Amino acid sequence: MTDCFILDAVRTPIGKHAGGLAGVRPDDLAATAVRALIRRAPDLDPVRIDDV
Repeated sequence: MTDCFILDAVRTPIGKHAGGLAGVRPDDLAATAVRALIRRAPDLDPVRIDDV
């Protein structure tokens, strides 16, 4: 199988130290960004994603 690379970007929210996002784990923020990228690439099969 051939390697495929997709280049796109979305931002996660930025907060203050000990602010409203203090209880949100970094991997949960990253998952939110990845879901947004997947929505922006409807032809992409998410099963093919193996590294982020």
